[in-house]
Amino acid sequence: MRASFSALGILSSLAVMACAPMETDPAPPPLPPVERAEAILHDASGAVRGDAVLIQLDQGVRLVIRAEGMAPGVKAAHIHMTGRCDGPGFTSAGGHWNPLGREHGRDNPAGQHMGDMPNLIIGQDGMGLLEVIISGARIEDGRFPLLDEDGAALMIHAGPDDYRSDPAGAAGPRIACGVIEPIL
Repeated sequence: MRASFSALGILSSLAVMACAPMETDPAPPPLPPVERAEAILHDASGAVRGDAVLIQLDQGVRLVIRAEGMAPGVKAAHIHMTGRCDGPGFTSAGGHWNPLGREHGRDNPAGQHMGDMPNLIIGQDGMGLLEVIISGARIEDGRFPLLDEDGAALMIHAGPDDYRSDPAGAAGPRIACGVIEPIL
């Protein structure tokens, strides 16, 4: 009988412990900064015209744009300051991403915007590829994050960037846009 009383005592103690308030787990650690982002480029009709991948590096952001189904020729490619792509003109994306307040273009003595990039060449097959490193850029953290409160967008223009005319390089209408989204 003594053995069963002992077992009953242990069960009672366990039941009391189960009803006692548990200590709460500490808050989860903050998420690490975004190291990758992407954008799907659409034209004004909503058709997919390419994509882009952004990868955080120590020295800046590596951006790779792959275009498809576009008219052959030289097209300007820029990062715009607002993560919206409302068609048909994509003006909701705002101006170029320019956290340092400079003028437009690598050939402009007062340039260049951080969102200015080399031109994208579209071949006869309607395809194009552009790879660039945006020095000093950060996707999320840092002094001038690309993905701030209102995000950012990637834009393709109808014509080439002349690399000097402010504010947009005389690149013509905006023909494809993609909101830049973090890859978690």
